[in-house]
Amino acid sequence: MPEHHCSLCRIALDNVSVQRGGQTLLQGVSMHVHCGQLTALIGQNGAGKTTLIRALLGELPHSGTIRHIDDHDRDLPHLTTGYVPQHLHFDREMPVTVEDFLAAAFTRRPVWTGISIRTRRQVLEALEAVDAKSLAQTPLGRCSGGELQRVLLALALRPAPDLLVLDEPVSGVDQKGLSMFLDTVLRLRETHHMAILLVSHDLGLVREYADHVVLLDKTVLCQGTPEAVFATKEFDAVFGAHTAPRREAPQWLPGNRKEAP
Repeated sequence: MPEHHCSLCRIALDNVSVQRGGQTLLQGVSMHVHCGQLTALIGQNGAGKTTLIRALLGELPHSGTIRHIDDHDRDLPHLTTGYVPQHLHFDREMPVTVEDFLAAAFTRRPVWTGISIRTRRQVLEALEAVDAKSLAQTPLGRCSGGELQRVLLALALRPAPDLLVLDEPVSGVDQKGLSMFLDTVLRLRETHHMAILLVSHDLGLVREYADHVVLLDKTVLCQGTPEAVFATKEFDAVFGAHTAPRREAPQWLPGNRKEAP
């Protein structure tokens, strides 16, 4: 992926509420998502995490304001967003390679018409950006969970996003795949200074890698550094006496979560 530094400084949510079918799905959510940071959204099932993402992406009507703000405190008219889902549902027996899959997404045309030299170069650049260039000719259905998530990350990075949303992206991924995925995400955070919003139930992962944590239960219960949030009575009320275990991060993994000043 070509070098890219987003023009976004932060996404500011102020008193955002979502009502649907007579039910309140979100109430008075106020928070910031900053560029160059990994913000983790945590909470139990039904807390409104998916609703918040959909409102953030403009897929659900809401009250309150969501501003995309640049370095000069001006509103940006457009926000480029990349999205990595928890799972990709497809027929694993399809005779489609990783290159075919990405080429079809990049060009919006059937791969049986052929892949141009330009498109093939774009595919290889996208895969190289997520350390997955060797997967180009691998059948999509034979990719491991971790490999498939890196392919989806490559797709989410074209065009280069201002905001990267990771929706439970490593659920069911083995430790090696998890390490490689997080290594790539953290490198992108540092080199491209994009805002990253991670939704995760893995509290150990959140403790180790998040810069900022938002605990949600249809409204923001608390937010701050992982240590600060995990020490609150609100956290205990939501997760009981559970404390997030510390993961032993691989020594070669660059840029493990920075301690708060």
